[in-house]
Amino acid sequence: MADVGGGFGFGTGTGIGVGPYAELTFDSEGDVDRASQGAVARMEATDVLVFAHGWNSDRSTATRLYDRFFAPFPALVGPGVRLGYVGVVWPSMRFSDEPIPDFETAGALAEPGHGCALDPTTRQALGEFWPGRGAELDRLAELLAERPESAAAFTEFGALVRELAGVDGVHAVVAPAVPAIFADDVLEVCRALTLALARAGAGTDAQPEAEAAVAEGPGLTAGGGLRGLWGGAKELLRQAAYYKMKKRAGVVGERGLGPVLAELAAGRPALRFHLIGHSFGARVVSFSLRAVPDGARYVRSVTLLQGAFSHYAFADRLPHDKSRGGALRGLQRKVDGPVVACHSPHDSALRVFYPLASRMAGDSAGLLGFDERWGAIGHDGVRAVAGAPRLNLGTALREGVPAAGCVSVDAGSVVRRGGAPSGAHSDICHEELARVVVSAGRMGR
Repeated sequence: MADVGGGFGFGTGTGIGVGPYAELTFDSEGDVDRASQGAVARMEATDVLVFAHGWNSDRSTATRLYDRFFAPFPALVGPGVRLGYVGVVWPSMRFSDEPIPDFETAGALAEPGHGCALDPTTRQALGEFWPGRGAELDRLAELLAERPESAAAFTEFGALVRELAGVDGVHAVVAPAVPAIFADDVLEVCRALTLALARAGAGTDAQPEAEAAVAEGPGLTAGGGLRGLWGGAKELLRQAAYYKMKKRAGVVGERGLGPVLAELAAGRPALRFHLIGHSFGARVVSFSLRAVPDGARYVRSVTLLQGAFSHYAFADRLPHDKSRGGALRGLQRKVDGPVVACHSPHDSALRVFYPLASRMAGDSAGLLGFDERWGAIGHDGVRAVAGAPRLNLGTALREGVPAAGCVSVDAGSVVRRGGAPSGAHSDICHEELARVVVSAGRMGR
């Protein structure tokens, strides 16, 4: 069991200004810290907010997120509602060059001048994320620091990244479930990612070289501006971490959070749970619905904030393949209330990089071209679910959200700040979004 910490209470000593507060702590296999589960079971509340973080590097970052997001709730709920607050802690990580609005400014965590190189904070986080792979990570760090003008160096880099991602030795032609980003020619992938970084507004200390390399187009050769593609190589490493986190988030949700909530509900049948997830945490809470027994009504609402999974996840039939449904097809019916997907066009992580990481095509031609089938629910909301309304944030706040089913809320009016490469992906601590949760859970005054 990962030692991530736990607690119960509020105020001084927990970092959370509301209460009662407890943490549910899971390891990478979805096993729960039973002491943390017991703390939730003892909670005196009518309604429990259960929030799962996304790609945070440690418990302290998640705790700060929970503290800020939970702060408005006591003033928003009705007199008959006694709230309990739960922070889900699961092992993920965040590259330190991805600033979180209001937490730190760009460059506050990553030391100046690293550019393509891995700063010490990120290297340490990667070591914790991939334990026992220090030699591979050190070699990747060395290549990123040196940026050799060598096709062979990129080939070596790509092989190491594929090994870390768990897709070593596979090719998209024979294993279509492996994203092309890990199976295609590494130089073409790094070129595409360098272009994506430019689109996301992320410069590097080698930006002129990157522009020259990108301008050369396909068929890059050694000596032809390869040094400028190492920013794309660093992004490939980042995508490998996201790829692993995406799979881990599903496991933690389905095998961890879902069964734990079912146990808690069995012991406390009057408790009403309201699930909230950010980024891959949205995947955690959504996949937890797979463990909800038929006919159970204890999950009263689900709010997804910049969810990092497919916008077709809840679809009964995929538009591009009518023989299949989404990974979570129909699970919105397990919720005694709505599944609200808040999305924003200012989220570069989901607008630019998520389609690249998720695309399962076998050829790399047009790798940067946006294919609607790979879109994220946090980029443009729920798709291909009949009757699912699409609201802007103002309308949702004035009129409320529907009482059941999937609904998309364009939150771009508030979710709009953040530095490259992720954009507004983590700009979620707003009272307006807390009010959406209250509306979805029918907890308002």
